[in-house]
Amino acid sequence: MIYDLRTYVCRPGTIKKHMKLYEEHGWAAQCRNLGYPAVYGAVETGNVNSYVHIWVYDSAADRAEKRAAMAADPDWQAYLKLSAEAGYLVSQTNTILTPAPFFQPAKMGS
Repeated sequence: MIYDLRTYVCRPGTIKKHMKLYEEHGWAAQCRNLGYPAVYGAVETGNVNSYVHIWVYDSAADRAEKRAAMAADPDWQAYLKLSAEAGYLVSQTNTILTPAPFFQPAKMGS
């Protein structure tokens, strides 16, 4: 299992606009191709112009396969075009994590 931690930074004052654009045009396509994320949220402390999401994959090959399918999805391509036109994003950082041997994901409500 691997975790794909993705951190995005928006221009000051645009994060809510960007999140709305993603909700309306990107969320469904991304979840359809990648599954539901473990985490998707805006940063409350630190750089409040940023947000993070964490996607869970069985392996690097699973990640590559799902991301290739998403890249080919016309709905996702349309979202990327809208996002680029809006110009809200400043930077993106991706970090691949592997769980520690003793780690077991928490169940919802635990």
